[in-house]
Amino acid sequence: MRRLIVNADDFGLTPGVNRAIAEAHRGGVVTCSTLMATGAAFSDAVSVARSLPRLAVGCHVLLVDGRPVLSTEQIPDLVDRASPGQFHTTLGSFARRAVMGKIKPEQIEAEAAAQIRKLQAAGIAVSHLDTHKHTHILPQVLRPLLRAARICGVKAVRNPFERLNVSLVAGSPKLWRQFGKLFLLRGLGGGFRAEVRRAGLATCEGSIGIITTGFLDPVLLRRMIDSLPEGTWELVCHPGYNDSALDQVKTRLRESRAAELRILTSEETRQLLGQNGIELISYRDLG
Repeated sequence: MRRLIVNADDFGLTPGVNRAIAEAHRGGVVTCSTLMATGAAFSDAVSVARSLPRLAVGCHVLLVDGRPVLSTEQIPDLVDRASPGQFHTTLGSFARRAVMGKIKPEQIEAEAAAQIRKLQAAGIAVSHLDTHKHTHILPQVLRPLLRAARICGVKAVRNPFERLNVSLVAGSPKLWRQFGKLFLLRGLGGGFRAEVRRAGLATCEGSIGIITTGFLDPVLLRRMIDSLPEGTWELVCHPGYNDSALDQVKTRLRESRAAELRILTSEETRQLLGQNGIELISYRDLG
């Protein structure tokens, strides 16, 4: 049996992203979304979520490239001293500091819990967690994130390890860099699954769509779906509208968001899943 969770990241980023996620759920294949606690369109996203009772909503935990919920005094290791009230902007800088032990795990746990609780206080039943830029692929982030999940009663977390399918990237040089990064990190996958089991949380066999982020098209989607193994997997996606609000956001995902929205709401995508006998589920159904 093959099951697929389709999760739209960046809920709360802009009103246009929120609108696209709603459309991709109502008229497409999106079953879940993860909400940014400090996103500029957080309040709008909460209103949208309330109108979509079948959409499972998780927390898109930010630890880099954004604003924290807690004060600088509470999480000094996470905040960029050159930009008070902001996380470090680059993933590489954050990862180096985390691996070198320069970020206290208690601060990661506290900030993650604060973001989850902000969603819960707004009436969101948080179904699962993932992280912006997949920072919880690092054990130094995963462990405190899992503690925050348990404290807050969240029962599932994204498995950010993608099945490395060479045929997916063959002939697509634009995907080779991201493929190479995940190839180098693949050895952390076993430890990830062990940590999640010990914490008592549910997760999938892995994710698809991370390598193709920013480049997803119908051909790449078909390659991923046609070769999807047995089990439960998550398709990571980023639908949105490339509008004036998105112009104010530092992101490489612009035109690609509208392209993904078209794919996620197309009848061809539904037919592709049906032809492969893939059942769509949400994180509420997991575990």
